[in-house]
Amino acid sequence: MVLERNREETEKKILEAVGRIIAANGFEKVGVNAVAAESGLSKMLIYRYFDSLDGLLAAYIKRNDYWLNIDLEVPSNKEEVIPFVIGIYQSQVEQLRSNIIMRRLLRWELTAHNDMIVRIREKREERGTELIRIVSGLSGKPENEIAPMASLISASITYLVLLSDCCDIYNGIAINSDKGWETILHSIEEIVNKYIG
Repeated sequence: MVLERNREETEKKILEAVGRIIAANGFEKVGVNAVAAESGLSKMLIYRYFDSLDGLLAAYIKRNDYWLNIDLEVPSNKEEVIPFVIGIYQSQVEQLRSNIIMRRLLRWELTAHNDMIVRIREKREERGTELIRIVSGLSGKPENEIAPMASLISASITYLVLLSDCCDIYNGIAINSDKGWETILHSIEEIVNKYIG
């Protein structure tokens, strides 16, 4: 039990070091040597726990990715499904806007194509289709109607949050301000209400 707890604490320390490196220097500066120096732990230990740099990055993403870690309290009836869906999108906006590290990782992911990224995308896809099945079952709307709406909204959120790092306004909306995002979230609520309600 003590060894297991020590391993968890050590993995957490290593993954926190990855986050600090990404926040300070960008994703391109993450390497096993840099993580070892930042964490104060040996490269051998990092390789033992994560096998490779890809394994280390996969573990970081799995631990911090919104869609892989979303904590769902699935509604039990149709009346709760709209607030449930709106809450998912509100949380996505909050998480991405407040987490520069995940924004940097998402940008990197858009340009990378390797086995680790493919597996992470597959896990997200599993989670997304699970959510679509839940919403479809509760709302009575077919999955093939829920999926396009969910895709457009979540992709739009991701794009606009990423864009807000280098662009202040999009279609007249201040995407780098809380007021702008309140406007966007209000529109998302209207779409969800019209589509699912």
